[in-house]
Amino acid sequence: MKFRIPMGLKKLSTSSLLVILPLIVFLLSFIIGHHSISLTTVINILAAKFLPLEPTWPPLLEKVVLQVRFPRIVAAMLVGAGLSAAGAAFQGVFRNPLVSPYILGVASGAGFGAALAILLSDSLILVQVSAMGFGILAVVLTYGMSSVYKSAPTLVLVLAGVIVGSFFSALISLIKYLADPYEKLPSIVFWLMGSLANVNPDVLFTIGPILMIAVMLLVLMGWRINVLSMGEEEALSFGVNTKRERAFVVVLCTVITAAAVCLAGVIGWVGMVIPHICRMLVGPDYRKVITASISIGACYLVIIDDLARALTSLEIPLGILTAIIGAPFFAYLIMRNKVGW
Repeated sequence: MKFRIPMGLKKLSTSSLLVILPLIVFLLSFIIGHHSISLTTVINILAAKFLPLEPTWPPLLEKVVLQVRFPRIVAAMLVGAGLSAAGAAFQGVFRNPLVSPYILGVASGAGFGAALAILLSDSLILVQVSAMGFGILAVVLTYGMSSVYKSAPTLVLVLAGVIVGSFFSALISLIKYLADPYEKLPSIVFWLMGSLANVNPDVLFTIGPILMIAVMLLVLMGWRINVLSMGEEEALSFGVNTKRERAFVVVLCTVITAAAVCLAGVIGWVGMVIPHICRMLVGPDYRKVITASISIGACYLVIIDDLARALTSLEIPLGILTAIIGAPFFAYLIMRNKVGW
């Protein structure tokens, strides 16, 4: 006799998992690193910020937990959640399962902005601001170029994104060619491959709220993305202003992606693979897909970051690990015919 889980219980278990899993990954990530810290000590240090607990741990451990690992773990969760949610939204709006958050050239633009700032200055704040500014500029150029053609707006927008992305990629190559090979070039290359090593509380509290607000607004847009994913004619029949709604989703995804690149550099495959996993878990409804992407994406990038700082004595760039894991897994989804929107 084959036992089947009731549908209501299955939905409840999936929802509970999506809530509990990020909390578990968040806490366990504190004990991973070159400084060994027990989970009990981590919980006590975090609880001491809200409760009147007497410190029984060395000040060094508190500094490691609160000033080093806490901002890095939170940043990894925000970046993973943001890129996954933006990828899911873009795949719905463009009706294409191969679309990623970087499709409109924001990654190349932000990468050029960061590389230029690293070349001209040693200020981390300038690098963040320049990356954000040029990432948004790249999408503005993409939209401006696509607005010339009124027919097939989605296709032209994607093609314009490819053109703008290629242009900024060429500029990045020029910056790398001009950079000092002993001082500036390694910093540029390492940043472009993705890393959370430079995240600190100041950077997190500056960029983190922007990313969080944009992600929450994207969650509220879930039902509109459902309508847009039906196609232009069907969306118009529902009375939806497709041009306005698509533009608003693109703006939110651009802000999310630019903020993520500011925090962690260019990290590929997260926004492309995670939405497909979430559709397998919760179905095609983008109200659920985006919410699930936030949870799974946050857990995924935290685990990747844990591996990056724990596998070897030298930190492995995040972009390398996400490509090594993401590309074969995406190939597996294709072979199993699980890729769809």
